[in-house]
Amino acid sequence: MAVLEIKDLHVTREGKEILKGVNLKTGPGEVHAIMGPNGSGKSTLAYTLLAHPKYEITSGDILLDGESIKDLSADERAKKGLFLGFQYPTEVSGVGFSHFLRTSYNSLSKALQGENREVFITVREFQKYLKDNLKQVGLKDEFLSRYLNEGFSGGEKKRSEVLQMAVLKPKISILDEPDSGLDIDAVQAVAKAISEVSGKDSTIIVITHYARILKFLKKLDYVHVFARGKVLKSGSASLADELETRGYDWVLEENKETA
Repeated sequence: MAVLEIKDLHVTREGKEILKGVNLKTGPGEVHAIMGPNGSGKSTLAYTLLAHPKYEITSGDILLDGESIKDLSADERAKKGLFLGFQYPTEVSGVGFSHFLRTSYNSLSKALQGENREVFITVREFQKYLKDNLKQVGLKDEFLSRYLNEGFSGGEKKRSEVLQMAVLKPKISILDEPDSGLDIDAVQAVAKAISEVSGKDSTIIVITHYARILKFLKKLDYVHVFARGKVLKSGSASLADELETRGYDWVLEENKETA
C-alpha cells in the first residue's frame, strides 16, 4: 500500500508552463478521477508522474510514501510501484505479449522483493497466472500469443493496459483516458476490468473528460476538476454527475483568480 502526494508541482514543456501548481494526495486503495476540459494539462500530469523526458519539473515535488521521486527515471519510478496506462497504446511488432508481461513482472519482482510478490519459477506457472488475470479483464487466451497491441481493437488495447496493471500489481496506477475513442459497450468492458483489478493494495487514478466510464466503476472515492494547469475543485463521486449536468464553466467561474 502506498500514498502518492503531489505538492505545488510546476512543469514546462519546451519552455511553456503547463502545470501551474498541482496539489493532490491519494491514499491506499482509493480510486480517484481527474476530469477536465481539453488542453487543461491532465495528460501532462500523467506523463510527468512517470518521468516523460519532454516534461521538466521546475518546482514542487512528487512524494511516494513520503519519499521524493521527482529525480528518478521512468524505470526507477516503475520499480517503486508506479504504472501508466497510455491514452494511445503503441503497437510493438515482434514483441510477444506474453513475453513482454513475464519480462516486466520479473523485473519488478526483483525490485520489490519482500513485498509479497509471488515468484514464478517456470513459464508454465506464469502462463497460468496470466490466464487467471485474462479472465478478470475479459480477454481471450489467444491474446497471449500475439504481438503487443498489434491488430488489437481500441477496446482491446485499453483492456490490455488494464491487464498489464492486473499482472504487474503496481502500488499506484494512472490510467490516461481509458475510455478515449471507445463505444459504450467497450467503455463498460474497460470499466468492469478496472473494477475487477482494483483493491485495497492498489490506488487508481482515472483521467477522463466524461463521467460515463466512472458510472460503471464499482468504486469511486474522489473526483478532481483539473483546469488551467491545476486542481481547481475536489469532491466525492457525486461531483462527476454534477459536471455531467453543468459542464466545467461553473467551476472556472468559481476560480476566476486562478486564470
